[in-house]
Amino acid sequence: MSPAIAATNGLPVSRNEEGPSRFLLPSDYGDFQTTRLNHTPPLPSILKNPFQVVDGPPTTAAGNPDEIANLFPNLYGQPSVSLVPGQPEVKGQSFKVGVVFSGGQAPGGHNVITGIFDYLQERARGSTLYGFKGGPAGIMSCKYVKLTADLIYPYRNQGGFHMICSSRDKIETPEQLKQAEETVKKLDLDGLVIIGGDDSNTNACLLAEYFRSKNMKTQVIGCPKTIDGDLKCKDVPISFGFDTACKIYSEMIGNVMVDARSTGKYYHFIRLMGRAASHITLECALQTHPNIAIIGEEVAAKKLTMKNVTNYIADIICKRMELGFNYGVIILPEGLIDFIPEVKQLIAELNEILAHDVVDEAGMWKRKLRSHSHDLFEFLPQSIQEQLLLERDPHGNVQVAKIETEKMLIQMVEAELDQWKQKGAYEGQFQGKPHFFGYEGRCGFPTNFDANYCNALGYATGILLHSGKTGLISTVGNLTAPVDEWTVGGTALTSLMDVERRHGKFKPVIKKALVDLEGAPMLKFASLRDDWALKNRYLSSGPIQFVGPYANDINYTLMLELGAQFHF
Repeated sequence: MSPAIAATNGLPVSRNEEGPSRFLLPSDYGDFQTTRLNHTPPLPSILKNPFQVVDGPPTTAAGNPDEIANLFPNLYGQPSVSLVPGQPEVKGQSFKVGVVFSGGQAPGGHNVITGIFDYLQERARGSTLYGFKGGPAGIMSCKYVKLTADLIYPYRNQGGFHMICSSRDKIETPEQLKQAEETVKKLDLDGLVIIGGDDSNTNACLLAEYFRSKNMKTQVIGCPKTIDGDLKCKDVPISFGFDTACKIYSEMIGNVMVDARSTGKYYHFIRLMGRAASHITLECALQTHPNIAIIGEEVAAKKLTMKNVTNYIADIICKRMELGFNYGVIILPEGLIDFIPEVKQLIAELNEILAHDVVDEAGMWKRKLRSHSHDLFEFLPQSIQEQLLLERDPHGNVQVAKIETEKMLIQMVEAELDQWKQKGAYEGQFQGKPHFFGYEGRCGFPTNFDANYCNALGYATGILLHSGKTGLISTVGNLTAPVDEWTVGGTALTSLMDVERRHGKFKPVIKKALVDLEGAPMLKFASLRDDWALKNRYLSSGPIQFVGPYANDINYTLMLELGAQFHF
């Protein structure tokens, strides 16, 4: 142990004397945590041999290219890059890098930092890595810690973001950008790494543009993080954390399925994380085979109403009752309510109102709603009304994680079945049990896939910075092949950009990747769901992060998208 750590009982102070951080010692760990420390993530062969960083063709934007070009005049059109065998152009000079976690946690984040650190140690000896504490706010307030081998070691292959912690702060106003400029100049940073989701990587692009407009030497590279799985494209096949989270949720769903069979009298409504996309719900459905899985994108495409969704669930419950099953498992995404067109329109109107006005107790603000939205708002249960009016998140979105959609559906299904019972169409006894599986999946031990993937992403990030690149997101591809065959590169962040209305204004954002209703994962699910609805095909796979037949497999979604075949 280093003297610095020993002197503070394992809690090293930050270099700007802001007090202790949440650092750990291996002696604090149990057997399994210690075992994970000893896992050495393999590197793709391209990273173990001489390589060159090669530019691709000029890029455009995911949407509204003229507006994106105006917003990012110094970055727009720059090429994405890839690593190919060859003599390296980058010399081994040392440099200074800062790294920050931005947004919610995702398993594997610590391995991104260890990957960056290992690159610096192996290819740029004498370099310095700083960790900004508490997310982007740490950049603006210049709160940081110098990351050393002793500090980093206990976090290898561990879950969480507690090495330096995170936040949902953004750096976008002129004052905030100026604060970031002052910090990177004070630390003389050559590079800054932002580990985050679509909003955080949009922020990375804004910072890269700002620094370049100021002719600053600091380069900015993003890294794809989000358990929601909605940050992906051709060059970014998956965001890290998705694989681990889905396997954790699937184990929990499997446990509930066993309970449902054991009692034989409850319908479990399970809401899963996934604010803007239903990737987690789809993946968990493929892994566990619930009786019903509601895919938000399909609800939106078919323009289903709340009553349509309610009747669909109630109808399957009736059919199962006729077969002698008065129990079942239903999973849905946390963002379901935002996919229903009539509710989505209501939320859009609420966003506009709340961006400029306050909600008065007399309810005068409701006059600004369109008549249909007003009627729908009054129709919803009081608890849901209150949740729709909660304070927005830092990005201007409804905090859908706080909207208890599963409880609302239980109430609505129960009311519908009561009506059917009065007509003699239903004779069962419906009992619904609500669940929300969210935070439980964000900080678990990363699967071997996520541990390896994040390590490679971090290593790639170091390479991109050392090569003088900025405004890119690190990418690792060919993920269904053995790690040795993975490809490595960087994708221009502006090529992922579109514009979106937030806080009543149009802003640049990375375009979210939603579930493709014609994609292989959705088609596979659609071909099986009728069978799952009436027959109990439940899969309870246990702790499949590290044991069982799927311990070393990537999730079904990615494998199906890339052409691999599975037996369900």
